Amino acid sequence: MKKISLILLLLIPIISFGQTEKEASKKVSAEFEKYYNSNEYQKIFNLFSTEMKNALPIEQTTNFLKGLKSQAGEIQKKEFVKYIQTYASYKTIFERAVFAVNISLDNNSKINGLFVKPFKEDNLPKLERNETKLILPFNGEWTVFWGGDTKELNYHVESEAQKNAYDIVITDKNGKTFKTDGKTNEDYYAFGKELIAPCDAEVVLAVDGVKDNIPGELNPIYVPGNTVILKTANNEYLFFAHFKQNSIVVKQGQKVKQGELLGLCGNSGNSSEAHLHFHIQNVEDMNKATGAKCYFDEITVNGELKKDYSPIKGEKIENE
Repeated sequence: MKKISLILLLLIPIISFGQTEKEASKKVSAEFEKYYNSNEYQKIFNLFSTEMKNALPIEQTTNFLKGLKSQAGEIQKKEFVKYIQTYASYKTIFERAVFAVNISLDNNSKINGLFVKPFKEDNLPKLERNETKLILPFNGEWTVFWGGDTKELNYHVESEAQKNAYDIVITDKNGKTFKTDGKTNEDYYAFGKELIAPCDAEVVLAVDGVKDNIPGELNPIYVPGNTVILKTANNEYLFFAHFKQNSIVVKQGQKVKQGELLGLCGNSGNSSEAHLHFHIQNVEDMNKATGAKCYFDEITVNGELKKDYSPIKGEKIENE
């Protein structure tokens, strides 16, 4: 499912509210649910403040709500959770998804902010970085294509689960990722290369059978493609994506040792060329997860030994 996100931050006073739902919020959220389920989008638009109506005209409002309905279905149940600045946040169970529906009201009880995103429990474990000592999940020298803490270094930073992710390729001395014209997967240096376990861990997910893409074409239906998730002894979840079709050799529930083969690098899922996507998250489900920064114990970076190091875009890396 494509992630739905609508954010309008129009009026945000720096105020700390109590955690009891206010009557105005209760009334407006009930009306929003009623009109949403009955497809009365004009009536939802009528709940907006003047500023909100200007920022999100009726056509855009209708398109957003119709899109939400087609993907998530009707609202079956909602529960007030807390206030986040001016927003009343509701755990909202739709027919096919669970979202946080956040509604902000102005002094006239008109909606001046609406924010819909996947719901995440507050009691999920926190994870800033890995405690487990890791080796790189491959042999030989690879190049970090995306990696780092800024958008310029790493486009993943805008994703909650993938904010510290890496996309890693193999390049030649000219910086090219393929040998000739790049029209076939086999032409890419990374395609078919072995991917290995960075540490002792348990396989908690193994998805295989997704076709490899023609280079330059994407598969948005199953974004990670062929996937392996490993759980470490410290409850860190190591996420590997885009394996070659039918190459994964581990199964869910299997215990693996550091350096053990997981499968082969491929070009499956939302991938334009053969590469490894790798990140660490705090829970198994990527829709609920928060990403953690990844440090490798001892690796060579551009020919220099680095210890407890988190590589960035453009660096050539290999295991010491």
